[in-house]
Amino acid sequence: MAIRALLIDDDPKLAELLATYLRPHEVALAHAMDGARGLAAVAAGGVDLVVLDVMMPGMDGLEVLRRLRSRSAVPVLMLTARGDETDRVVGLELGADDYMTKPVYPRELLARIRAVLRRVAPRTPDRSLVIGDLEIDPGARTVHIGAAEIGLTALEFDLLQALAERAGRVVSRDALWEAAGRSDTAVSERTVDVHVSHLRAKLGDEARNPTRLKTIRGSGYMLVREPG
Repeated sequence: MAIRALLIDDDPKLAELLATYLRPHEVALAHAMDGARGLAAVAAGGVDLVVLDVMMPGMDGLEVLRRLRSRSAVPVLMLTARGDETDRVVGLELGADDYMTKPVYPRELLARIRAVLRRVAPRTPDRSLVIGDLEIDPGARTVHIGAAEIGLTALEFDLLQALAERAGRVVSRDALWEAAGRSDTAVSERTVDVHVSHLRAKLGDEARNPTRLKTIRGSGYMLVREPG
């Protein structure tokens, strides 16, 4: 079945170029000219991945991403201006799964789309990871604390799984980012910290006195085996 992608960008010529290239590669690219239409299209369903431009008139891409993440975990690939590290970092902190710099080359976009979707695709069921009352199912990509399911973005899930596989051990920020499958995306330590902070909040851990996901000053992070 074709991948159903949505491009949110105010450039119709780019949309036509990308759609024409992607169609023979089993990617059906729909197009929304602005953020409001893009959000409505995602809400209507049937979108496997969003390609989102940062620089748009009216509601910019970062605001679209902020609103999108408040209601959906759909994978998002950001398009940023070449050399604009700020947009890239902020986009990742807000929950983007990957980014590309403009100009966009169709072949690279196809590779990025496939890579992002491989990360979030259900895998052959693995043994669940259980740490105290926390249960992580790598096959279904679900997380439960007791009977309650915890909604995570794709990146948050990958970070948590990496920590769970190393529970009780300190994991440096660089090692954690690489273990989460993001070694091809260069980010600052602050970006990793922000994602871990979001993850900690969703796990119900106190920011100032965490008992489940601890910060080891000067070293990295550790998921505690028996939080208390």
